[in-house]
Formats: sequence, structure tokens, C-alpha cells
Amino acid sequence: MSLPRVVSASEWRTACKSLQSAEERAATLLNEAAEQRRQLPATRVEKQYVLQGPAGKVSLADMFEGRRQLIVQHFMFDPAWDEGCPVCSYQADSVGGGLAHLHARNTTYAAVSRAPIGKIEQFRQRMGWSFPWYSAEGSDFNYDFHATNDENVAPIEWNFMTKQELVDAGLPYFARPGEQGLVSVFYRDGDDVLLSYSGGFHVIDLLCTTDQLLNLTPLGQQREDVELRHHDKY
Repeated sequence: MSLPRVVSASEWRTACKSLQSAEERAATLLNEAAEQRRQLPATRVEKQYVLQGPAGKVSLADMFEGRRQLIVQHFMFDPAWDEGCPVCSYQADSVGGGLAHLHARNTTYAAVSRAPIGKIEQFRQRMGWSFPWYSAEGSDFNYDFHATNDENVAPIEWNFMTKQELVDAGLPYFARPGEQGLVSVFYRDGDDVLLSYSGGFHVIDLLCTTDQLLNLTPLGQQREDVELRHHDKY
């Protein structure tokens, strides 16, 4: 780990002021992207998905819990696994007390995985998370939203890129068969459920607030120095 240079107070102040312009440019770009995201058109979800919750079967419309908006974390949890993906767990840890703020703004946050609901509930309780989490076991949900790659079901696609495009872009991991992390956003208009946004990669990075806090520090995210684990394994 490289430590910061030690300089005089005046030189430190000058460096901080210089950084502000870069931070302002970055904030402007993020705000512009957020505005473009809000202006995206939406497409109607025609298929009637049936998922499993702790209390039984639920539809996609049920997952809104009466609110207008629904953010779905496509949480990587294969049916054969005993616990969810550590990276997806890292993202889920950032939700925490934010649920109350989302609910006050007519928005529900939920996770969906292919693991059976029994495994999901056991892991959710172990992690101490309170957001709803549903099983897509036996459903087309994960395949249709490209959160599970299986060429026996459909051509591989992730983040709107084909298998070859992912390989050519240096992203072969996302071209492999199996589970992938994504975020999808839905909007409810009466009885209609609309898909307004779907994305992965950079957007998922933005949702990991721990990374944003660490980015304020001299040592940064320390990805090469600290192995990412479930929070109860440190």
C-alpha cells in the first residue's frame, strides 16, 4: 500500500482545490447519465412470471408491494450453491436502512435468484438483510432478463452485448454460462408492468456504497490487498 506524500498545509489545500474540478466534472457526467436514464422509454412486460417468496407464489406485479417502482437486484445464487455470491452480497450490504427512504419515495427494492426459496431465506437471515428476496426456480425470469446464461435456452447476452462482443471487449467472464449480476428497474402503470432500465457493470459499482466511501480514502478500495468476503467471514 502506498501512503500519501506529506506536504505543508498550504500545498495540501492547493491540491484539494485542484481535485474539486475533477470531482465537479465527474458529478456532472453522473448527473447527465442519471437524466438520460430517467428519460429512457419503457417496454411492457408481457409474460406472466410466477416466482416463489417465503409465503408462497408471487407475480412480478406482487413484488411492487403496492408501490409504483421496483428495483430488482439479480442476485447470483445458483441452485447448486450453499450461499450467495460474495460480490452480490457486497452490493446488498449497501441497501441497509435505505429501504425506508426508498419506500417513502414509492419504490420497492427486491432481489431475485434461481436458488430455491429455502436456501435464499436461510442465507438472507444469516446476512441480516430485511429486503424481500424471491426465487426464480422453475421460471424463465432469469433467462429472459439475461441474469443466467445458458446457450441451451438462449444465446448468451449480458448488458446488451453478445457473447462475441463480450469476448472482443475483454470481458470473457460475462460470456460464460451461469449466473450474472444485473439490476433491472420496473414501473407499474395500473395493471401494466413496464421495464424501464436494465444494466450491469458500472451501474452495479455505483450501488456499492462501501466502495464510494473507500474512494474518499488514501488507500482506496484495496481490492488487491483485501479479499472480498461475506461480511460475517472477516
